[in-house]
Amino acid sequence: MSPGLLTQLLDRLDPGGVLEAAGAAAAAALTKPASVARELGVLAGGSVAALAAAAVRGLGGDADGPVELPRDKRHADPAWEENPFCFLLRQEHALLTRALEAVAADLDLPPGTRAKVDFLLTQVIAAADPAHWPLTNPVVLRRAVDTGGRSLLRGARNAVRDLLIEGGPRQVAAERFTVGEDLAATPGAVVHRNRLVELIQYAPQTDRVHAVPMLFSPPWINKYYVMDLAPGRSLVERAVRSGHTVFMLSYRNPGPELAGLTMSDYLTEGVLAALDVIGDITGSDRIDLVGLCLGGTMATAAAAWCAAAGTQRVHSLTLLNTLLDYSEPGVLGVFTDAAAVERLDRIMSATGYLPGELMKATFDVLRPADLVWGPIVTGWLLGEDPPAFDMLAWNADSTRMPATMQLEYLRELYVHNRFAEGTFTLAGHRLDLGAVDVPAYVVAAQDDHIAPWTSVYAGARRLGGPLRFVLSSSGHIAGVVNPPSPRAWHRAGDGPLPADPLTWRADVAATQTTWWDDWTPWAAGRAGDLREPPPIGSAAHPVLDDAPGRYVRES
Repeated sequence: MSPGLLTQLLDRLDPGGVLEAAGAAAAAALTKPASVARELGVLAGGSVAALAAAAVRGLGGDADGPVELPRDKRHADPAWEENPFCFLLRQEHALLTRALEAVAADLDLPPGTRAKVDFLLTQVIAAADPAHWPLTNPVVLRRAVDTGGRSLLRGARNAVRDLLIEGGPRQVAAERFTVGEDLAATPGAVVHRNRLVELIQYAPQTDRVHAVPMLFSPPWINKYYVMDLAPGRSLVERAVRSGHTVFMLSYRNPGPELAGLTMSDYLTEGVLAALDVIGDITGSDRIDLVGLCLGGTMATAAAAWCAAAGTQRVHSLTLLNTLLDYSEPGVLGVFTDAAAVERLDRIMSATGYLPGELMKATFDVLRPADLVWGPIVTGWLLGEDPPAFDMLAWNADSTRMPATMQLEYLRELYVHNRFAEGTFTLAGHRLDLGAVDVPAYVVAAQDDHIAPWTSVYAGARRLGGPLRFVLSSSGHIAGVVNPPSPRAWHRAGDGPLPADPLTWRADVAATQTTWWDDWTPWAAGRAGDLREPPPIGSAAHPVLDDAPGRYVRES
């Protein structure tokens, strides 16, 4: 194999450079023999204590192990407590976890390398969990006995199918959903199309609507319809039924022909072009922007660009799980440092884009227990078919990223943090977050692993206008797809925000309802008087297709 092909293979297998960090950790461990020996001794002593406790349980007694085991849905079956062997396996896994984490914490490593080592430990700990292997999972063994081995045969069939077709464990029965019927089902029409986006205008569902229209700016890492997921679970539907005239950007899934697109192109041909079309259709010179994740970053960039250009077109800004300050990107930083970006550059040089499956795999390994090992256990070990779950169906509908834009995004924002530093330039203007002085409603999610809530908070503090900050339940996607439910909660408070996000959280009481119920009156109170709904489209921008349009269906 030539050196070039070997490099390409290594880049794809390890885009974050985790194996290189593992080598650095191993070398650092050699300089700390006393620390490693100490932890090995603690592990050995704990193992003896765990074995003794399991033996007592095997004889009918009641004994606690050396580690207090956390509650975990993977170990919900009673056998994990009642069967001495299963109890011992969990104790040994917890002891191993504690030892690995202690050794890693004592190593002298640069911050970037430490983050990669911690990520690798997460993968190793998840892989070593006895619930993830057939001979140590009591549920798998019981199912095999109960079905006469048929569950294992079905699992083997599923594994072969998944590896040949999906390239990995199948997470969802996506074929059970049809875009435009089950997903992205809010009625509307495409009123504008260019090489990059379609603009959808949703049909009104109230007799009168607010004067200020609303534009949704989704991320283009996946298809737009996470913001219009399914009836009853759609933020778009909530906005339309609350009397807003709502528009949505639907980005094209780019191929090599769009490899040269830049962030400036996404700004001018996306959000700014949409503002022109919406103004023509509705007659409004101000528009409320609602952005999610990267779409929220672009919505904020549009507001900052308008401020720099001296044209006040953004009326208010709602940001959902959006990073503006990238100094602490969380676990995603493993794949977004300078070295990792260079690897991605080499990967994309062959095709002109970042493959959607690589992007999806990156996000999957950020939650290995749920998105990697969970489907393996369910599909390959238990022989079950994957669930039909709308959020997972959307997650499986991956998209590509144009090479030039992706590299610019990662280098300018993740590596150099230029947006927060005020040195990021798009379409001829330097963008200043402090100049974004419109009312802003910023939502972060407590368990977000892609946009950590404390980092969202840091970015929100840089905005220059009146601010309402909200901390929501759930994670990156479920924190947005957050319809009313008994489990939903949020904390909400108006700015200015204290420097310490933990201080803010301690001072703001939680409300047992979704943030949707807080945002709805906030958005209505800033959207102007009620009026007759505007027409769908205009003479200059006639209806081109029914929603959800063409681009969302492209693979």
